[in-house]
Parts: sequence; structure tokens; C-alpha cells
Amino acid sequence: MEFKRKDAENVLILDDVVSNLMTLADIVREAGYIARPVPAVELAMKAVEAELPDIILMDITMPQMNGYEYCRLLKKDVKTRDIPVIFVSGLSAPADRIKGYESGAVDYITKPFERTDVLMSLKTHLHNFELQKELLINNKKLHRLVNQQLHQIEDERKNMALAIAALAEDRDDGTGMHLVNISRNCRLIATGLSLTHKYEKLITSEFISTIEIASKLHDIGKMAIPDKILLKEGHLTGRERSIMMMHTVAGVETLNGIYAKNSQNGFIKMAIDIAYHHHEKWDGSGYPCGLAGTDIPLAARIMAVVDTYDAIVSERCYKPGYTHEVAIEIIRAESGKSFDPDVVNIFCRLEKHLKHESAGEKSVGRTSAPNYDAMEGRR
Repeated sequence: MEFKRKDAENVLILDDVVSNLMTLADIVREAGYIARPVPAVELAMKAVEAELPDIILMDITMPQMNGYEYCRLLKKDVKTRDIPVIFVSGLSAPADRIKGYESGAVDYITKPFERTDVLMSLKTHLHNFELQKELLINNKKLHRLVNQQLHQIEDERKNMALAIAALAEDRDDGTGMHLVNISRNCRLIATGLSLTHKYEKLITSEFISTIEIASKLHDIGKMAIPDKILLKEGHLTGRERSIMMMHTVAGVETLNGIYAKNSQNGFIKMAIDIAYHHHEKWDGSGYPCGLAGTDIPLAARIMAVVDTYDAIVSERCYKPGYTHEVAIEIIRAESGKSFDPDVVNIFCRLEKHLKHESAGEKSVGRTSAPNYDAMEGRR
């Protein structure tokens, strides 16, 4: 009885008795498979290393290492653990068979064996092995498809959030450059911090990529602020300022709705930290929670400095733009009060790059320092 294969599987045969080895090799070849007979475990190891077999026929009683031991070695190796092993042995006691299965074999044939038993075992377990490989391939395809769908959903949510952020920013910044500046400078400062001993393990490449995008959502809550307050040219009243400060709460409520549907999205999680806490101050005098020091999320501490810089150098309906030098002077003076000293230190060390990245046509001219506290209430 022969089973012809279109794609012949290769069968490794391990037996230290040459006559048995020749008999099994003949059976395998006549069935249409590729026979790879070896008389020792050492040679079997080399054969497996050269080309993985589709199935292994193995004796148990052999010098140097017995079949049980070699089978356990195969099952420990990620490259060979799924290869079916069939024991062909003169050991026929039930305990021997049990030990064979416990070592990882899929079948156990006793000597003297029948040709039909060998062929049926080979056919059955090769077929099962093929099904297992097909299942693995299909699972990988399904996994890729699911991941693609999840990424697409995440991208859609991200794009929707960024679109809302752009709408909010457009009401407050007619140039459309604020989000671009914020994004670039947050990445720059995060990268600078990551190169210091203190932050090299805290700030990963993923953190840097995430803050570059998540920073754009910092003022998404301004969508909830009325135009008469957001676009007011004069000073805000106490009540108006309180309403303006609520943009942090409105922003986190919007983002929490997105995050609840996909809690694995690190981009939204960081965006929540930034939107909610970028007006906290290092000394605890900020809002909305009055957090201080390192209780303020790191991404929000970076954003606080970057956002302040861009607000100072940019022209708004309620203020002119000030020079880069004025902005640096104010930020340096607020180190340890409004801002994290570590962030300010890196910010000032990279100021030439910030000037190139952020100071546009409208950020030149005014050299007198603005009222920082009054301006802070409008950001």
C-alpha cells in the first residue's frame, strides 16, 4: 500500500541498528516520501540543523543518548518542538509507551513492526502536522487582519480627534501654525531629555513619537469655550477666566470618551494627561488639580513650557507677539515655579533650534516683557 505525495515530505529516520534503518528507509521511499536515515543522535542533530524534517521516526535504545532524551531536547527547542516524533522501539511494556508519550511523541510503534502500521502512522501525523501548519498560517493572517483593522480604527479616531483639535485651534490661532510648532518643539524637548542620564529610561522613542502627535490635542477643550470669551481682545473678567480654565476639563471629557472605547491606545492616554494637566505648575499653584512637582505627568510638564513659549512669541487677538529672547527670559524666570527645572534646562539649551522652529513673522518686534500672569489666563 503506497501513498503518493505531490509535495514529498522529508522523514528523518534515527536507529542505531542498520538493518532496521534500511527497512524503514525503504518503506518511507516506497510511500513517496523523502527518507533521511541516520544511525546516531549526533548525526540526527546535524541533519535537523541542515534542514528541518517534516516528521521523525526514532528508536529509543541507542548509545550516548536514548530516544526519550533526544525527543525532550527537540520539544524544548522552539524551532523543532512542533515536529511530530514517532517512536519505533523494541520496548513494548506499557510503562515504556507512557514514557514515550510523556517525552513528546505523537505515536509509538513496537518492533517487530508491520509496514502498514508505519505507513498509517506516517500518513496520519503528517496530515495532522500539515493541518497544524495551515492553522498557524491562517491564525497569523487573521492576527494581521485584526491588527490592521484595529490600527485603522485607531487612526480614524486619532484623525477625528486631530481634526477637532484643528477646529478648536483655528478659532484661537488664525495662522494655523500653533499645532505645528507645538508638535515639533515637544518632540525636540522630549528628545533632549531622553539624552540625559535622569530621563534616558523614562523617555523612549515611543514616548517621543507619541508626544509629537498627542500634544496637538492639548487645547481640544477650547471647543467648549464661547467665542465672546475665547476671542475677547481685552482682559478677561474673573468669571470669564474661570470659564476659560474649564477648557482643561472639557478636553479631558472629550478624550475620555475616545479612550473608553480603546483603553490600549497610548496616544489618547498621553493626550488626556496633556489636555488635563498642561496648566499645572511645578509649585502646585496651577489648575485644574493643583498638582505639584513630579505628580504632574511628564508629557504635561513638557507641554507647559512649549505651549508658553509659543503663546509668548505668537500674535493673538488679545496680545502682540514678543521676541524669542523675551520668551526665553520669562520661561527661565519661571523655572522651579511654573515649570519643571529639568525641562527648562533642556529647553534653554536648545533655544537656537526653538527660535528656528517657532519664531515666525509675527513673533518679532515686541521686546518688553508681557504680564505673564495675565497671559497665562488666556492660554
